Amino acid sequence: MTDRGYDQREVRRARCAVAAVFAVHGAVTGSFATRVPWIQDHASLSAGQLGLALAFPALGASAAMPLAGRITHRFGARNALRGLLALWTLSLVLPSLSPNLLTLCPALFVYGASAGMADVAMNALGVEVENRLGRSIMSGLHGMWSGGALLGSAAGTLAAHLGSDARVHHALAAVVLTVLGLVACTWVLDLQAAEDEEPPPRFALPPKSALLIGAIGFCAVFAEGASLDWSAVYLRHELATSAGLAAACTTGFTLTMAVARLAGDKVVDRFGSVRTVRASGVLAVLGGLLIVGAGHPAVAMAGFALMGLGIAVVVPLCFAAAGRSGPNPSQAIAGVATITYTSGLVAPSAIGGLAQATSLVVSFGLVTVLACGLAAFAGVLRAGERDRPGVSRPDAAVPGPRP
Repeated sequence: MTDRGYDQREVRRARCAVAAVFAVHGAVTGSFATRVPWIQDHASLSAGQLGLALAFPALGASAAMPLAGRITHRFGARNALRGLLALWTLSLVLPSLSPNLLTLCPALFVYGASAGMADVAMNALGVEVENRLGRSIMSGLHGMWSGGALLGSAAGTLAAHLGSDARVHHALAAVVLTVLGLVACTWVLDLQAAEDEEPPPRFALPPKSALLIGAIGFCAVFAEGASLDWSAVYLRHELATSAGLAAACTTGFTLTMAVARLAGDKVVDRFGSVRTVRASGVLAVLGGLLIVGAGHPAVAMAGFALMGLGIAVVVPLCFAAAGRSGPNPSQAIAGVATITYTSGLVAPSAIGGLAQATSLVVSFGLVTVLACGLAAFAGVLRAGERDRPGVSRPDAAVPGPRP
């Protein structure tokens, strides 16, 4: 990719713009997640049917993500992000309009496909800004995503508490977020493909360097997807709470993720990626144990909050490590994204299917087991940490500046 050349002031402004894009993207997810119980009731779905339907967003994302690179190559990074983000924000209205399972599944497929393409485009620009600034910003950017998800879920909590129709709520949210997203995209880096640059392949297998890093991301995204999509349902059906309190649980989960991610860059600079992820894994496991053993809504809400704190920085660190591993960083990032979205594909249906056969308590037992993998396999992030510019790396094997 080429550009007209940016000074540091413009790069810092681009960082703020990308951060706003992350927040808008997260707000769509938060708006949707808090109204999942409404959508379930509106479409008359069982837990198993809801789990099947919730597999379609990740299925759509996995199918469409490779197209993001070709769209960016064709239209440039700024225009591609502008169009893909608008497609994502407007797709928020589709799930709540679906009256049954047969219409909900394709609606969620489109919803997920637009989410995945916008996600790839904004993360690619985030990595580009990070490289130009010469310091870690990815955790903070993902923190802005969680902050947006928090705002979206807070609005959804209020809407659920007031008993509003999700179709009206999502239509209003889609309009507001589309406008905000288009404004933010005005100041992102306007990268263009070189004239002799070959377009990226429609599909490429993840490189070996991305597989182990992606496995860590798989565990984190599984826990994140399960908590976002099922935390409200868990409190509503397992602990017989009100719709407003159930939605507030999702808000608490996104709050702890937002706080941890916004503080994550400083924590990682001080303790290193490996130690940070190991400690995060311990927190996630403790949160899972509280959820599984909860006999009161407050205990379950504390468990989900602790789960959010534990998994918050893992995915940003996986993207950062992938971008600095192997001979082809962009392919490694795409590979990690594919693996993490596969986790997003598996998580909702696995939680729903297991809940249908047993209970949601058993389903979150599975989430807790996978969270153990964060602590056990955090060492695979060490290779990506070696080349991080200008930071303390207490657990890196071979410290040195990024070339």
